[in-house]
Amino acid sequence: MKIGFIGLGQMGHGMAANLIKAGHEVTLYNRSREKAVGLDAPIAATPGQAAAGKEMVFTMLANDAALEAVLHGPDGILAHLPQGGLHISCSTIAVATAEMLEKTHAKAGQRYLSAPVFGRPDAAAAAKLFIAAAGAKADIDAAQPLFDVIGQRSFVLSETPSHANLVKLSGNFLIVSVIEALGEALALVGKGGVDKAAYLELLTSTLFNAPVYKIYGQILLEQKFSPPGFAAPLGQKDIRLVLQAAEALNVPLPLASLLRDRFLTLMANGGEKLDWAAIGALAAKDSGQA
Repeated sequence: MKIGFIGLGQMGHGMAANLIKAGHEVTLYNRSREKAVGLDAPIAATPGQAAAGKEMVFTMLANDAALEAVLHGPDGILAHLPQGGLHISCSTIAVATAEMLEKTHAKAGQRYLSAPVFGRPDAAAAAKLFIAAAGAKADIDAAQPLFDVIGQRSFVLSETPSHANLVKLSGNFLIVSVIEALGEALALVGKGGVDKAAYLELLTSTLFNAPVYKIYGQILLEQKFSPPGFAAPLGQKDIRLVLQAAEALNVPLPLASLLRDRFLTLMANGGEKLDWAAIGALAAKDSGQA
């Protein structure tokens, strides 16, 4: 299958590599060409060149602005993706942006799917992502063989693409909530003199035997925040988008407001280059332990 892949950050690089390994004819684009190192595929000079003549084009970009930058203009996806071509957005973006993408592609005679993913860069490289997909059934059926290459399981949520983005944002909100709660709990037992490694083993072997607790509990225990697997500014962006979606739906999210302030605290203390899990270390710092 002829595919364009735009966005070769830590997540996109692994996803594109797996599509290439599966034998698909992939054309790559990234603003910084050096990000394509190690990928055996042609590199386009523009997003439009990556999309031209392709059946499908994936985007995996850091934020809404980056996605819109590759979409519009004479060198953008819209101008070059063929009629009937399918844009699959795997980025974590605002619900309103996904709604705009669906309408814009329809007007251009193109198709659009939202397919954000859950998983860190190691999962992307190992093709172990979880894919939250939403859009027309025919489009999801067409994309499913590619989802099977980049992920371990796909979840079809709705025929409305933006629903997948709402689900993705809510999922990231839950992950950050776990990180904050774990950080506070570890700060509490640590200051009380309990061995934190033994405590984490108890938690993750009993009531909290889930990957999110194991992965982030270990990161917090080891204070492994650099290099980041998911940079703190991206987590801050996601919480901002959660709050935007909640306001649009008149849903109060008091915990999300707290997490917004925790990210602001992290950024104010030099956390821009750290993993988003670093917000979980703030409780220990606040209690005089770090």
